[in-house]
Amino acid sequence: MEKRRAARAFNEALLGGGARAGAVDGRTERRRKRLLEELASGLARGSKRELKPIEVLSRAAELLELGEPIASIRKACPKPRAVEATPEIIEGIRAIHRAYTFPIAVYGFVGLSAEALREAGLVAGPRAARGPGKRAAPRRAA
Repeated sequence: MEKRRAARAFNEALLGGGARAGAVDGRTERRRKRLLEELASGLARGSKRELKPIEVLSRAAELLELGEPIASIRKACPKPRAVEATPEIIEGIRAIHRAYTFPIAVYGFVGLSAEALREAGLVAGPRAARGPGKRAAPRRAA
């Protein structure tokens, strides 16, 4: 897919065809739709078997790479059950992230909380306990 994108950009640059800016080819659009459908149904297309968590992560990551907004992926994907952050799960998160380097946002699609990601070291330290949208009080010089 990367080769196809590079070739398309190269051709457009040489031919001056800027009319297709932001457009995707037919294969990419069909792939995007198929990935969204698979996430929505929770089933793999060919075998009609249930998607494994790693498959959910890879499909969500690919959709983000294709430019799909996180909100539309969240809308298509059913809400997963929350996963308890056991030491085994935390180590699994670390190993998966080292191997695949998925975007942090996709881990929520398999039920992993921000706290679990913090424990695994993927997200910076704990956030201050304040309400949503609240800003920290300005510091006063002493």
